[in-house]
Amino acid sequence: MTGLTFSTSSAASLRADAVVVGVAKGSKGPVLAPGAAEMDEAFDGKLAEILQTLGATGGEGEVTKLPSPAAVKSPVVLAVGLGDAPPEDGGYSTETLRRAAGVAARTLSGCRKGAFALPVADAASAEAVAQGALLGAYAFTAYRTGGNGGKGKNDAVKAPLAEVAVLGAKPRDREFKAAQERALAVADAVNRTRDLVNTPPNDLTPKDFAARAVADGKEFGVKVEVLDERALAKGGYGGILGVGAGSSNPPRLVRLAYTHPKAKSSLAYVGKGITYDSGGISLKPAGHNETMKCDMAGAAAVFNAVLAVAKLGLEVNVTGWLALAENMPSGSATRPGDVLRMYSGKTVEVLNTDAEGRLVLADALARACEEQPDRVVDVATLTGAMVLALGNRTFGVMSNEDGFRELLHTLAGDSGEQSWPMPMPPELRKGMDSPVADIANMGERMGGGLVAGLFLKEFVAAGTTWAHLDIAGPAFNESGPFGYTPKGGTGTAVRTLVALAEQAASGGLA
Repeated sequence: MTGLTFSTSSAASLRADAVVVGVAKGSKGPVLAPGAAEMDEAFDGKLAEILQTLGATGGEGEVTKLPSPAAVKSPVVLAVGLGDAPPEDGGYSTETLRRAAGVAARTLSGCRKGAFALPVADAASAEAVAQGALLGAYAFTAYRTGGNGGKGKNDAVKAPLAEVAVLGAKPRDREFKAAQERALAVADAVNRTRDLVNTPPNDLTPKDFAARAVADGKEFGVKVEVLDERALAKGGYGGILGVGAGSSNPPRLVRLAYTHPKAKSSLAYVGKGITYDSGGISLKPAGHNETMKCDMAGAAAVFNAVLAVAKLGLEVNVTGWLALAENMPSGSATRPGDVLRMYSGKTVEVLNTDAEGRLVLADALARACEEQPDRVVDVATLTGAMVLALGNRTFGVMSNEDGFRELLHTLAGDSGEQSWPMPMPPELRKGMDSPVADIANMGERMGGGLVAGLFLKEFVAAGTTWAHLDIAGPAFNESGPFGYTPKGGTGTAVRTLVALAEQAASGGLA
């Protein structure tokens, strides 16, 4: 992973491949942001004028490179756009800083070191710059035959920026040290999630995912328990077994447990882990299969969020549940019309085998509730309907408690993840009535994302506060990179889950 240092060194004297400064859109042209004063002085006070001559406007995500004057040790100055300049009595938001740092880090791919002289007013802004840079300095190169970092003759992928130095951040100050530690832990968790989502499904079967959980859990001091197909059958996990019945790679249920001796609250995170989703017998149409390795993004987010909580040593108990299966068509696959007996004892008529995520989550949710956690959150690339409703960058939040739904929406926004509160209209429940079972796995077509949430609610124990994050839109970026977000797996929801754990550790869920 990219290295991170906090430094009070002069931007002009620090040796790096480039110095990154911020520039905003002003009423009369580009305006230099705080942190750029030394570079401006090196340009005889004409840096903004030079940038304008080069066509810079300060627009968000805009990048302008220019050679440094002789007095600056770094050969290049990289100006990154911050968008509209804030009012004189205001500053730049942490998300603006994260995105700008991410753009700069992506631009500096292949470089050894970048010195980030972006606005750092306090520890929170230093953390935002650091986190954005670490997230922007990401590349998935495991399958490049030229080797890691694009060293091969025909490999166009450059190695990520090797080291980030955040200038203006006090390395010996307690708050800044904590900010640095958090930036490293959270960015590492997000990038690990991206790696899992990007891994081809032939190398990440349910068994492979479970083995990785065991290995990484040991490294982070997290207890891991794996239920294989025999244990799942003995335990009556009909939903997970039904979804995995058509695959030669049998399913798994993984339980991760992080405990702290001073914890006063507990959380359960449940992740959908369909390592590949063909749709089963209800086969997906052509053009919809190519990215279905990402259907385990919820489980990947839960997995790495628990590891980040452990790395940060938060005073909260957290369990993570990874419901892992491969949804394939075969002679042994679950058929439309079959009835599954779930872990909770309820029966489900399967009307569409491509509505499989809710089946594996239902078993895991019921099991998680048995431990009576204070809050339960499930994370899943669950429905295309949510993508139609909210687009590709925003996930939906549903809950059986309005206050908890709003809290998660707020925590997501503060963390830099776009979300939107969604309702759970009770009238949609009737559409899942089945003539042969307790409930069907499909209901009304309109409002399909809300129907899925109502289905999951049926498997949450009475009195348990629960929320559902449908991350189908932002989990996998099929377009070009933007801000600190790469093409492919994005690692969405990790930061929200970590923030919730921090809230619980501070007593904010009482």
